[in-house]
Amino acid sequence: MTTTERPPTDTSTPTDLPPPRRQKSAGWFPQLLLRLHFYAGILVGPFILIAATSGALYALTPQLEQVVYSHELHAPVSDASLPLADQVDAANAYIGGDETIAAVRPAPNPGDTTRVMYADPNLGESETRAIFIDPATAEIRGDLTAYGTSGALPLRTWIDQLHRNLHLGDVGRLYSELAASWLGVIVLAGLGLWIARIRKARKKKDFVRPNNGYTGYRRIFTWHTSTGIWLLVGALFLSATGITWSQYGGANVSNLRAALDWGTPSVNTDLSGADTGAADEHAGHGGHSGHGAAPEGTDTVSANPATFDAMLSISQEVNVNTGLVEIRPPAAAGTAWVVQEIQRSFPTEVDAVSIDGQTMQVVDRVDFKDFTLAAKLSRWGIDTHMGSMFGLPNQILLLITALGIMAMVVWGYVMWWKRRPTQDPARRVGKPASRGAIARAPWWGVVAVLAVAAVIGVFLPLLGISLALFLIVDTIVGVARRRRTPRVTP
Repeated sequence: MTTTERPPTDTSTPTDLPPPRRQKSAGWFPQLLLRLHFYAGILVGPFILIAATSGALYALTPQLEQVVYSHELHAPVSDASLPLADQVDAANAYIGGDETIAAVRPAPNPGDTTRVMYADPNLGESETRAIFIDPATAEIRGDLTAYGTSGALPLRTWIDQLHRNLHLGDVGRLYSELAASWLGVIVLAGLGLWIARIRKARKKKDFVRPNNGYTGYRRIFTWHTSTGIWLLVGALFLSATGITWSQYGGANVSNLRAALDWGTPSVNTDLSGADTGAADEHAGHGGHSGHGAAPEGTDTVSANPATFDAMLSISQEVNVNTGLVEIRPPAAAGTAWVVQEIQRSFPTEVDAVSIDGQTMQVVDRVDFKDFTLAAKLSRWGIDTHMGSMFGLPNQILLLITALGIMAMVVWGYVMWWKRRPTQDPARRVGKPASRGAIARAPWWGVVAVLAVAAVIGVFLPLLGISLALFLIVDTIVGVARRRRTPRVTP
């Protein structure tokens, strides 16, 4: 009879054993999204809250301008209208003739005023001094600073700069770039969590509408979640279009558009060596001999008031067919006049024509219908973000979206506070989402996360830098906590 050898007794202690391996978990990605959503919301939430609040105010500015600047923007309705030359003469007399005309915007409708806009070295970038003229009487109705192509007046400009840079210049633009960049990340992380949770939830309707039957944290959670899913598209749109205005990410967007030839066409104003015959053929419009030569004293630098009427008349025969028009004199010798439509509401009208001030011949034309799809989408995106596209309905939608984003930020902080351990008075807020998702991820998951983070960080450098800082701080905090936690000796 053979005896079976018994295996040797294991006399090792638990401390002699290798540390147990962390098992890969199928839930690593939702946990990663939760931690990203939580920390980004907590740390960047104040920037997003300020941007949403100022954005909500900006959505109301067109109506506010009409009330605050009613006297400047409007004049008594009259059937007669003076030539632009007389209106420009009145503005020049008021100014004193020491400033250069940058542009003239004829009154678009009866009851509106004409704007004669002057370059002023004492004003900021993209700012002009606008003189408002009654087109029927040439009465001076106002003298205000206007900003940008939108012609924003002081109140709207103040709110716009608050939204853009907190009135802190280029340094302040970092805040809005952080808000725009991280808003998209937070929204997409929230969408991932929403999908993961609604698949497992028994009451799926709580994820698409608030449930006031709950109390405390759960009730706020349903409001936060359901509001977020309804505002998903609007928030992503505001994030994407807001990035185009940002300092660093916006520059990369511009470079990408240029590399892909997605730029916005601009009218050619160069007169050096230009063949007017070829220019007319390119412009698709015959000569303008019917308008005669340029008024006496006209040249390519100074702006003779009589020339504005001729330029408007020529442009209307080419491609200018809307009342919202800007007439710009030559910016320098050897350049042409430009007449451009500035209607940003639907249907978009931004056609432009350049005209030789000496020969009164068309040099070039640009038509919005010929823009590439990318250029059209860029134009529509910017105008929708600013609230000018589709008018009042667009403004209401922007206001609702901004108010919703503000509410979600506040609800996020309230949930953080409500998750605090009530039995521990020293803990005033809830615990953050647990770490370790990356450690449990498969190798391809780690590679994918790092690759996406690297691409986003390069394209949106401010987001990349802030993300790196978050990771460094989080790592330091994690190491410090592990050192404070006593080891259990068997």
